[in-house]
Amino acid sequence: MTVKLNAKAFNHAKKLTVEGRIFLDDRDEWSEHQPSAADENAYLGKHGFNEYARWYLGIDDEMGEETKGRYKFPYGDFERVHRCGVLSAEVRAGQRKYVDIENAAAHLHGMLDGRQAGNR
Repeated sequence: MTVKLNAKAFNHAKKLTVEGRIFLDDRDEWSEHQPSAADENAYLGKHGFNEYARWYLGIDDEMGEETKGRYKFPYGDFERVHRCGVLSAEVRAGQRKYVDIENAAAHLHGMLDGRQAGNR
């Protein structure tokens, strides 16, 4: 399996973060905040794979382009970047040695923490 950084998703996440479309939650909350399979299917039905892909930091290029299995490391809920999703992606990418994805998630993590510090 070859998983690489999805640069379009990374740029989308940075843009959303700058715009303030974020949810500053804790890492442990991702299991509750991540989109369900039904949410994913509904989003796909409405927006297609091109838009769906922008919510996943990783792409498995061994999977078909129009399959959900191609997209790895979700970071948001199809509306906002979730800090818990970014943190989860950062840790999981580090465990799997996907350095480019880990670094992208770490960058987003820093951006989100900067926004959080600015809100104090």
